[in-house]
Amino acid sequence: MTTYTDKGPKPESGRFVSFDHVTFWVGNAKQAASYYCTRMGFESLAYKGLETGSRKTAAHVVRQNKIIYVFESMLEPFQPEDFGQHLLKHGDAAKDVAFEVVDLDAIFKRAVERGAVVVNEPYEETDENGTVRMASVKTYGDTTHTFVDRSNYKGVFLPGFKILQDKDPLLTKLPEVGLQAIDHLVGNQPNDSMISAAEWYEKNLMFHRFWSVDDSQIHTEFSSLRSIVVTNYEETIKMPINEPANGKRKSQIQEYCDYNGGAGVQHIAMRTNDIITSIINLKARGMKFLEIPATYYKNLRNQLKNSKVEVKENLDEIQRLHILVDFDDNGYLLQIFTKPMQDRPTLFLEVIQRNNHQGFGAGNFKSLFEAIEADQANRGNL
Repeated sequence: MTTYTDKGPKPESGRFVSFDHVTFWVGNAKQAASYYCTRMGFESLAYKGLETGSRKTAAHVVRQNKIIYVFESMLEPFQPEDFGQHLLKHGDAAKDVAFEVVDLDAIFKRAVERGAVVVNEPYEETDENGTVRMASVKTYGDTTHTFVDRSNYKGVFLPGFKILQDKDPLLTKLPEVGLQAIDHLVGNQPNDSMISAAEWYEKNLMFHRFWSVDDSQIHTEFSSLRSIVVTNYEETIKMPINEPANGKRKSQIQEYCDYNGGAGVQHIAMRTNDIITSIINLKARGMKFLEIPATYYKNLRNQLKNSKVEVKENLDEIQRLHILVDFDDNGYLLQIFTKPMQDRPTLFLEVIQRNNHQGFGAGNFKSLFEAIEADQANRGNL
């Protein structure tokens, strides 16, 4: 793997703060939001639909600490047309990845001047809590990025949404999960499209390369990948960009692109401070995760004997829960991946805990790929 230290020039104006929210276009927003609440530990936050004056779409917003997901559905047959076409092509999928920004006008103007395709010119939405300014541009596939300026807004989400006071009584009976924030968000690209996608962020948003691996480093007997991680100047937003590499069988990256109809958001990693408790409670809620063979943990124990790093968590418990461990001389990370969140083998989720380690689990890619390949074989797609 390669770690990059050159951030490039600091933008003269405008600043990316963090992930703001992710919007999913789905067939049934009400049920999708409920699934993320019951299974993943989110809580209902806000709603818009016919009752609030939104005549074309309904949206359910869920939150867990700093993570906000919006699930949106069409209300009329065939309208909006682009929404319907997106559903037909991609199925339930992440449509928009929103960033909180400072000086939206500068960021938008610079991106457009450098070639970004405009989806929405800067606009305002206002309610009793103030005004939010937003603008959107197109990135890889049919995915968009919305820039959000909240500097003059005191509300919990966005104008036009009704804040929900009623709580699902079922959720009080379920254990808390403790997911804190989005750690990174991964976009899969068709073959030979990774570099151009990464260069889009470098050119239009003035992101820089943070980390990368290629297929000589990440491969199994059957498949491999290449990946470049891009990030903003402050390195608060991490966006890995993946592509498949030629192998004996179909890469899981290629499987994603086949079922998604091209490039799109492959997975979202959410950070926790206590992955053991998070995964115990997620499994108690019925979440399904990839299973890792026992040989992985035998090799891990042998490798840790020669490492300067001491994993504080109980390794027997880590093995029982099928959590992966990656480490270097400075620290380690713990990570685990859900099975796909819908019938199409496209989007899945990751839970990650960092202990002085800023990588992305390169040491685990082979084991992860082998676990995914086992599921691919069950689907008849390997």
